[in-house]
Amino acid sequence: MSAVSFHDYAKLDAAGRAALTRRSEADLSFFLDKVGPIIEAVKTEGDAALHRFARDLDKSPVAPGALKASEAEFEAAFKAVDPKVIEAIRFGIDNIRRFHEEQLPEPMWLKEIRPGAFAGDRVTPIRSVALYIPRGKGAFPSVTMMTAVPAVVAGVPDIAILTPPTPDGSVDAATLVAARLAGVATVYKVGGAQAVAAAAFGTETVKPAMKIVGPGSPWVVAAKRLLSGVIDAGLPAGPSEAIIFADDTVHGGLAALDVLIEAEHGPDSSAYIVTHSRRVVEEALAALPEHWSRMTEQRVEFSRKVLTGAFGGIILTDSVEQSIDFINAYAPEHLEILSTDPFSHLGRITEASEILMGPYTPVSIANFGLGPNAVLPTSRWARTWGPLSTHDFLKRSSVGYVTRPAYPAFADAARTLARYEGFSSHEQAVTAVRDQYLP
Repeated sequence: MSAVSFHDYAKLDAAGRAALTRRSEADLSFFLDKVGPIIEAVKTEGDAALHRFARDLDKSPVAPGALKASEAEFEAAFKAVDPKVIEAIRFGIDNIRRFHEEQLPEPMWLKEIRPGAFAGDRVTPIRSVALYIPRGKGAFPSVTMMTAVPAVVAGVPDIAILTPPTPDGSVDAATLVAARLAGVATVYKVGGAQAVAAAAFGTETVKPAMKIVGPGSPWVVAAKRLLSGVIDAGLPAGPSEAIIFADDTVHGGLAALDVLIEAEHGPDSSAYIVTHSRRVVEEALAALPEHWSRMTEQRVEFSRKVLTGAFGGIILTDSVEQSIDFINAYAPEHLEILSTDPFSHLGRITEASEILMGPYTPVSIANFGLGPNAVLPTSRWARTWGPLSTHDFLKRSSVGYVTRPAYPAFADAARTLARYEGFSSHEQAVTAVRDQYLP
């Protein structure tokens, strides 16, 4: 068994420190080359291409005419899923809905900028969105909850889920349950790059959408990038990543327990324990074998590859300040602050998409229904993006209204600047030429 990757941060040069911030999907060139033909096939062949890719890529015989989940499939899903799982989905959806309802802005506001002149915003939902729910490394009804609830809360009238089919040509039952309980009725059995293409162009079965959101593999990320001129690709959400920041007030075994949460998603994930305490490092290393012994074989394999590879492990720093400097440079998707006083560290952390504080707030709780969205920007995009939210399903229109008494002052300023910038039509529109048409 390979040793867990260990990095003494203080001894690394600038290049070595920068290397720790890289993610597995940093170079998408391989995937960009491969997804181009898939996109073109879906664009030109429609459903026929989707059926072929389901068979060849997903190893799933989706029957002709069965790309869309039927009502009978929804009903069967509720019978197949354990009632306790259904109750957990209801619990999560309720919390997620409460949180995202608080994000809703005023439908419209106007402020009197100057006497008789008003300006503001009007907010309306995007008319159609596609929600991508991955399935390659497992089933994710939680992602359905996180993407569907804010879309429904925002009032999007046309919402569709796209998710890879199971080996028998159906949809994961818990995903169908989560979709129905969240308020989404349309689910397509389409995954990977072909799903992004179907959402962008539409097919005989799949309706085109204006925007697609949801995490996915590098194939999905590459397809979103290539189709960004056709469909709004939403926030950049790729393979999972997490930093578990532990100070010297907690046991290292707790850090080891939590670093495995995102590491078990797949070998393309990224996960680090970051600490200035050698005791925490030693306790974490000692605890990992025991934690692994209680996991399933596949998840052990995934997490071992992450923690012994180039995109995970343990980072020992010289101080809390140095740990926080690394966190801000890394800009993680998920960040846990393991400390008995997490708020003492919070103020200095500026680059993280999700910040979970204290030993009672593991990523698991956030992923499955604390309320805040668990669809988060990856690959350092936390520096400019935030979590998926109700706002991602809304758009703003500026609203302006100038009354007759207020018009002269604005017209005078507009004429002056239009003349300076050389726009004669702009200038003419606020001169005496306009006055002859005014009531």
